[in-house]
Amino acid sequence: MEKKENALLKISAGIRVDTKLRPAGYVMSGHHCHTPFELFYVEGGACRFLIESSMYDLHAGDFILIPSLALHYTRYLFGACKRSVLFFRWEDLDEATVAQMPHQAAFFSEPRIFQMPQALQDSVAIHMDRMVREEKINDSRSSPLLRLQLQELLLYCSRYCVFLQDTPDRIYTTNRQIQDAARFICAHYMEPITTADVAAAAGFSPNYLSHKFREAAGVGVHEYLTFIRLQHAALELMSTDDSITEIAFRCGFSDSNYFKDAFKRKYGLTPRNYRKNS
Repeated sequence: MEKKENALLKISAGIRVDTKLRPAGYVMSGHHCHTPFELFYVEGGACRFLIESSMYDLHAGDFILIPSLALHYTRYLFGACKRSVLFFRWEDLDEATVAQMPHQAAFFSEPRIFQMPQALQDSVAIHMDRMVREEKINDSRSSPLLRLQLQELLLYCSRYCVFLQDTPDRIYTTNRQIQDAARFICAHYMEPITTADVAAAAGFSPNYLSHKFREAAGVGVHEYLTFIRLQHAALELMSTDDSITEIAFRCGFSDSNYFKDAFKRKYGLTPRNYRKNS
């Protein structure tokens, strides 16, 4: 069986647009994160999303905004799903657009879910198609046009979408206990927790939790815990001058050598080189 690795995806600068029809059962290569924001839109069908400690299902007309460096993974369990994905950076946003979003600049700091009314979903599909075509043209006018189209889409959403709540912790939950397990890991990753600890928090036996967590989330409990620890370590490497050993221990790793090996497998760089390149 092919081994799936978590990955920090390298996405080139500029606004990127991708629309695909995913068949039922399509399997992603693994959990991943990336520096740009991601705006994921479901044009038709449905899919399941795991992002940080939340798991929920998206249906036609649903958007999810994924913050920078947030762990996420998509599963296609309910049949074919047509989805569009927009990647953009902070510098691609206009101040006037940001001012119209709920919570303004803070809107982009957390996962957000919002729904386009059914009567307007065709307009969104047309807008996404325009952006895909513009990116393919790729001449000197494409970059400013894509930037304008991004502002238009976000302003359209701010005017017409239903924003379900500030964060998606309690919406679309298909398995409360699995979500509780993921939330427990995110709250206690810095502690020496075990699968048994996570299982007790979720109300499962360890073996049953391992099976159900992988079935629902597409990744094992230990893999998810390691990813969360590495993600926090990467942020600390960028934002503090603390030693690599101090960061490793603070993020829940009891062995600094294991931390360095795991970090390099995930990010393709040693912690030291990651810090230099950040």
